[in-house]
Amino acid sequence: MALIVQKYGGTSVGSPERIKNVARRVARWRADGHQVVVVVSAMSGETNRLIALAKEIQAQPDPRELDVMVSTGEQVTIALLSMALLDSGLKARSYTGGQVRILTDSAFTKARILSIDEQRMRADLDAGYVVVVAGFQGVDEAGNITTLGRGGSDTTGVALAAALKADECQIYTDVDGVYTTDPRIVPEARRLKTVTFEEMLEMASLGSKVLQIRSVEFAGKYRVKLRVLSSFEDHGDGTLITFEEDEKMEQAIISGIAFSRDEAKITVLGVPDRPGIAYQILGPVGDANVDVDMIVQNVGHDGSTDFSFTVHRNDYVKTLDVLKNVATHIKAREVQGGDKIAKVSIVGVGMRSHAGIASTAFRTLAEEGINIQMISTSEIKISVVIDEKYMELAVRVLHKAFGLDQPA
Repeated sequence: MALIVQKYGGTSVGSPERIKNVARRVARWRADGHQVVVVVSAMSGETNRLIALAKEIQAQPDPRELDVMVSTGEQVTIALLSMALLDSGLKARSYTGGQVRILTDSAFTKARILSIDEQRMRADLDAGYVVVVAGFQGVDEAGNITTLGRGGSDTTGVALAAALKADECQIYTDVDGVYTTDPRIVPEARRLKTVTFEEMLEMASLGSKVLQIRSVEFAGKYRVKLRVLSSFEDHGDGTLITFEEDEKMEQAIISGIAFSRDEAKITVLGVPDRPGIAYQILGPVGDANVDVDMIVQNVGHDGSTDFSFTVHRNDYVKTLDVLKNVATHIKAREVQGGDKIAKVSIVGVGMRSHAGIASTAFRTLAEEGINIQMISTSEIKISVVIDEKYMELAVRVLHKAFGLDQPA
């Protein structure tokens, strides 16, 4: 008998019939003798509906009150799923994040989990109940309802699995695993049987939408076995996200190609080349709560530099506004930018022990006439910024160049 935590996303519980399907799946796990904790998101589209409703009342909704409001989406789902489980003859009990006592900090709309009191869940599991918990939410020390940010139900699932020392955390979604890239762009993309936490963390941060990045960080930190499965298929092993040392076979050199369209590039031209100039540029950007990704600095012949970096496309206009005053203060020549770029990344732990990956990637792009604007590397990834119109072509040719379209 194993203790399993299962998390179902919004599309998996998007209608009464789909909720009944989830109940049937849970019933099969219980019939096999397993203890099951189920974490659910709000029904598909519900959180967006609630946020839109809030904005009709207040253009910039108060964060505390917004958390009170949007957390109701999951409360509906836990009750409906518990009803479906009860109707199928199982003992079930639903809990909000506050009832479980998922304690968070007080950063409304983007809270972080501090601790979990698992005693009530353990007692219910020992008594034969299926425990159904609202994802995405918790409470702070003052008893205020908090939410964990978009995609936070994944984090709830992993955090509960860590607290309960579950045998496995299963993330059910609308895809049957992690693929070498998006099959909508490359039909030959393959489902990976396993992927390391390091690779999944890179892929999640680089644009893969299968798992929320904080959930992968949490799983890696607490060594929670994570598996991605389809809630619309009854068979299949999905993709197991595990540790590199768990793998007995040699890893493939490249595991996947990730990409993101949500990029914008800003260049500060004619920047004086002196100590502290990077901080003078990026300090105010950070103070404006804008995350900077890739950074490139080039020294010119006249002793000045051109300083380029990327931000999320949604932060592009705000960042340009911040830099207008900065450019004047540091006596830079001008600020340029564009939001028609994309980032394409090659990810694989096998890169550590194989040379020539970068040269293969750059040659492949050059042969297609794709110009590289920026490059960023780590031990297990190479990212390039290119013109957005070439993104899909770049993904396809790189996927083929590294043999990802061939059977494993």
